[in-house]
Amino acid sequence: MVPADPIRRAPQPLAVLLAGLTGSGKTTVATALTELGFQRLSVDEEVFRLHGRYGIDYPEDTYFEREQPVVDAVRREFTTLLHDGMSIVLDYGLWTRAERTRWRDIARGSGGIPVLIYLPVERDELLARLTLRNHRSDANSLTVTESALDDFIDRFEPPQDDEPLLEYSNDLESLGSRILSVQADPQTATIR
Repeated sequence: MVPADPIRRAPQPLAVLLAGLTGSGKTTVATALTELGFQRLSVDEEVFRLHGRYGIDYPEDTYFEREQPVVDAVRREFTTLLHDGMSIVLDYGLWTRAERTRWRDIARGSGGIPVLIYLPVERDELLARLTLRNHRSDANSLTVTESALDDFIDRFEPPQDDEPLLEYSNDLESLGSRILSVQADPQTATIR
């Protein structure tokens, strides 16, 4: 990836928003973008820090009540960092159009340029990745069963044609260049 300096000299900070299911590669992309100078904010890591492992340390059906205060805190930090001129990558799934719209509006209202990255991954690949992750115990591993994955897929709303985005194709170098081009010309964020 490109060194961090280009993004830090930005006249207007970027707010990279990731849309993808569990196992789609959001954390991999978000971590790589820190090399470009982005500040990474992770909802999952903060929920893990506060409550432990999903489905292990607390019941799955209590996740959303545990997650909401974390999302609120991350939103406040997101806003503050953008106001301070820092470019951000939000490591959070943004499964619905309403969530994506809300975070784009927050980014714009905080002086940032929102850039949506969509991480499409087929079900079988997600299942293979999650099977491997289920054996880990870190903040970014969730114990996700096949039926839970199917539930996630049913609830996920893929971005529609009228949502400006960059689609991730497993090429971090290319994605980094595309994101930096948005900094120079925000209209390039509408390329699929």
